[in-house]
Amino acid sequence: MKKILLGMSGGVDSSTCAAILKDRGYEIEGVTLNLCDGNAEDAIADAKKVAEKLSIKHHVLDLREEFRKNVIEYFVNEYQNGRTPNPCVECNPKIKFGILMDYATEHGFDGIATGHYARIEHIESQNIYKLRKANSAKDQSYFLYKLSQNQLAHTLFPLGEFEKTFVRKIAEQYDLPVAQKSDSQDICFVRNMSHAQFIENYIGEKFKSGRFFLENGESLGEHSGIINYTVGQRKGLGIAWKHPLYVKKIDKSTNSVILGDLKSGYNHEIKIKDTNFILPVEIGKEVVSFVKIRSKSKEVPCRFFRNNETLATVIFDEPQKFPAPGQSAVFYDNNDYVIGGGKII
Repeated sequence: MKKILLGMSGGVDSSTCAAILKDRGYEIEGVTLNLCDGNAEDAIADAKKVAEKLSIKHHVLDLREEFRKNVIEYFVNEYQNGRTPNPCVECNPKIKFGILMDYATEHGFDGIATGHYARIEHIESQNIYKLRKANSAKDQSYFLYKLSQNQLAHTLFPLGEFEKTFVRKIAEQYDLPVAQKSDSQDICFVRNMSHAQFIENYIGEKFKSGRFFLENGESLGEHSGIINYTVGQRKGLGIAWKHPLYVKKIDKSTNSVILGDLKSGYNHEIKIKDTNFILPVEIGKEVVSFVKIRSKSKEVPCRFFRNNETLATVIFDEPQKFPAPGQSAVFYDNNDYVIGGGKII
């Protein structure tokens, strides 16, 4: 790949990618995605400054409607149904590596690049592209398990070998105007409010209160709406009890939140749906691997097998606490390659 379209968020990571790729001799142009109303202006302005500094072309692509349909609607729907969504996992294959890659192809680019912390390796003997964890504490491979072979084949991750502190040093060396810009928050479209406030503003109504229950059916008081809670949550319940309580289950059908103690939240086995496997995995064959069940947790040893094309069963070597429906379970081998993953049921 020689001609690259670089996704530029206006942050230090993608801006440093621009400097690195240009220094390596790539012909690059930058593009900033306008994904939602009210929060793209600063990103576009910062990206333009960096593009001007590096003397590269910069474009703006308006994807607000596509982002609303594919990411925001999913995010709202999941919380409304008592699940905990992961919007980045949906955005990456559909928007950043989907629509953006289609745009790049249509406009004569050989591929795209982003500031994600991950690595892509081409195994020529197997004619397969592998996704690998970054050589960094900021690894983001968990959010990328749904990428296809074609998307991996036409993508560059220039930061995959670097730590974030080193990336900032590179930005300073190139005198980039965003070298000291703070990192963006996790959910890019929720600004200055809780996710629950965002959802209520989005749907135009306030969620109804309901009841907290123990597993034995004992009522413990009123909750403020199921969108305020996620499985495994302990803080913010507003309940005084003889021992700490955690959200164990959210039941949309009865508008209730089921609470339990820490011991009750451990699971030895889970099922996942909507699976995608980057490495080939036979249906019905047991695979020994490691699995990560939330973005900020460590991988733990497990065994899994594919039930069919879309479902898989995961058996932990040691029970794991509060796997949250809607979150992703992502499998890794012992060399940090992503095998695949799916959504916890």
